This record gives sequence, C-alpha cells and structure tokens, in this order.
Amino acid sequence: MSDTKSPKWYDSVWLGRYFAAQDILRREAPDRLEEFEQAMRVFRCPADYRVKVARGLFDDERLGQVKEIIRSIPRDVYWLDEVQQFGRLVVRDWPQFHALQETLVDVVSEMAGEPVEPSANFLSLYTHRGVCEPHLDAPSAKWTLDLCIDQSEPWPIHFSQIVDWPGPEFDPGEDWREEIKQDPALRFRSEVLMPGDALLFTGPNQWHYRDAISLAGGKPHCDLLFLHFVPVGTTELAQPENWARIFDLPQLGSLGIPPRVRLNRL
Repeated sequence: MSDTKSPKWYDSVWLGRYFAAQDILRREAPDRLEEFEQAMRVFRCPADYRVKVARGLFDDERLGQVKEIIRSIPRDVYWLDEVQQFGRLVVRDWPQFHALQETLVDVVSEMAGEPVEPSANFLSLYTHRGVCEPHLDAPSAKWTLDLCIDQSEPWPIHFSQIVDWPGPEFDPGEDWREEIKQDPALRFRSEVLMPGDALLFTGPNQWHYRDAISLAGGKPHCDLLFLHFVPVGTTELAQPENWARIFDLPQLGSLGIPPRVRLNRL
C-alpha cells in the first residue's frame, strides 16, 4: 500500500499504517473507530514519565559476557543497510540477546511502571560516521532499555518531553530535523551513559536523537544494545499485519509492513 501519509523520519512507517487504519474505519466501520483507538492507547505513556537511568546496571563481568556474545556473532549476520544513513552496523533479534532480555523483565517492569514482555532487540555498532536523527519509534519499542557496551567518548542522547503522536497533517518542512531539535516546546534533555550504564525511555512518545559522534578519543565508536519491551500481551497488537484478525475487520488486511531486507554488503 502507499505510504503517502507516512511522516518523514526513520521508523515512521507504523504511524502511516495507523493513519491509514483510522481512514479505513472512518469510511467503512465508523462504529469501530473508538474501539481501535482505545486499544492503541496502551502504547502511549503518562505525560509525567521521565527517562530512568540505571548506573552500573551491568557490572564488568556481565558486560564482558555481552562483549563475548558480540565477538561470537558471524560477520555475515550484520546488516549494512544503515551504514550510509546512520554510520552503524546492526544485528537484529539475536537469540542470546533475547535470552538476556528475559532476565531483565522484572527490572524493566519496575522502571516502566507496568508489566512488560520482550519485543525485539537491536545491537548497534556505531562507527566514526555515527549519528541518529530525530525520530519516534514504532510501538513495538514502547519501552527501550539502551545499554552502553563500549565507546571511544561519551555520546549524549537527547530526549523530548512526552508528546502526543503527530497527526497526518504533521509536516515540519524540508529542514524538519533541525526544526524538531530547536523546538523549545519539546524541552529536550540530555543523558550520557558510560559502559555498563543503561537508561529506559519510551521511544514512540519521546522524540530522541544523537548528534554526530565525536571524532576525538582514538577510533571513534559507540557500541549500544537496544532491548525493546511492550506491555504484557501486546506484542501482536503492535504489528499492523495482525489488526484485521485481532479486530475481526478484514478491511484492515492490507496494512502489513513489509519485512526489512537485510543488506550484508555495500
């Protein structure tokens, strides 16, 4: 299907599908629109939520275990499709990291203020070209535990206050990245992690970004592990391809998001 209503940022396809579902329901099943929107509110977040930082969540021994997992990952498993835009090598949903997520469910549930279950994981090895433009995540990453594994220099990440999801009319212009960063209403705050530190944020509900990585400190790099969690029982709800079945609305059957195609060479 067309994504003409999708916003412009990385990971915005989900929001385009949400807009499309609303349009379909307004036309073909208006009596079901409120039910659909109410179900999606589970992925929103209270306005008073603040990023939670866990200093030293992983001690040297546990951090060493994570590094050993990384060393064991075959090079041909890495995705190279984000080298050009973000300067990073990526491994998605590695089984050993999923096992690690399972051990953190209670910790993340307490930090999030609600029971959660693992959704996905995302190893991101940033190079000297590392940057992460402003964006909102899809709800499959309602909660992200961002773990710093290794870095050449501390690399700040910036978070807005909790925001409503932008509507289909949202169009900040061609210079949208800077417009978002400079918007005083978003009240961005910065956090810095050291190896072993982690923080929990709500990516669909907070604009977040990292400026270009510092070229100081020898070989510039930052190794991060993103562990995504969702409220218990919502893993399927977060995926548009399931909406037709969940809501018994065949009209929503065209909304699935095509899987990413892994590029393992440039």
